Amino acid sequence: MVSKTPTKFSKSTPKSTRSRRKKPSPLKSLIATPSAVAASIDRSFRSCRRRLIKIFTCFGILGTPKSRKHGFRRLKTVPHDDPAPPAAPTPLPPPSFPGRKTVILDLDETLVHAKTDPPPERYDFTVQPVIDGQILTFYVLKRPGVDELLKEAAKAFEVVVFTAGLREYATLVLDHLDPGGEIISHRLYRDSCKEMEGKFVKDLSVMGRDLDRVVIVDDNPNAYACQPENAVPVAPFINDPGDRELQKVMKFLEVAPLFDDTRDAILHHLSDNGIQKSQI
Repeated sequence: MVSKTPTKFSKSTPKSTRSRRKKPSPLKSLIATPSAVAASIDRSFRSCRRRLIKIFTCFGILGTPKSRKHGFRRLKTVPHDDPAPPAAPTPLPPPSFPGRKTVILDLDETLVHAKTDPPPERYDFTVQPVIDGQILTFYVLKRPGVDELLKEAAKAFEVVVFTAGLREYATLVLDHLDPGGEIISHRLYRDSCKEMEGKFVKDLSVMGRDLDRVVIVDDNPNAYACQPENAVPVAPFINDPGDRELQKVMKFLEVAPLFDDTRDAILHHLSDNGIQKSQI
């Protein structure tokens, strides 16, 4: 008996039973071939670059004004408007007495001498400013003639005290020298100084006063480095009870109103005291 059961599959297989060829996984292909990775990344970059160029080209076209006779015009570069630096503030308000000249007096070593602990043998008063969160005690000695100088100067001049000292300290000292606030018209402190090469300079040109009507009395030549011709120099005061520097200043203040230009009065004063202009 012959068996009818086929021993081999037929060569023609139905479509439903045909096995489909599997496509290789892109990820596996990239892993298998490193060069393909680089090529794929390069294509991505180039495609992205082309798209960006198209986008920015559109922006350029939109931003270019239409012209009847010409084609596209190059967009103008808009300059950055940097804000101008603020003008330096005028330290002094308009003078209360327009007809008067202005005398600017230094404080430390010109009108007074002050030191911290230990206390000296001689001092006139103490002040205790708070500086950097710490209470400090200053022992202040007035220069001989300071009270007379301030009173006489206030009769004919606009009196300004301009110190390179800290406001916290100097304010308390000036309150002792002028308790009623009737002598000193204005007070200027370190924050009104100009710092040049690590030194505090008192620039008279920004004070709102004509330089031919201003005189500064100071023991430190660095302070009046910008306008030495406006300075009446004095020797530094420490603790000499026989000091006579302020008496010389009072003599100058007596003759200064006779000169149209205060600088001429200063030259006259210096020559009378044997001081050459080059020595200032």
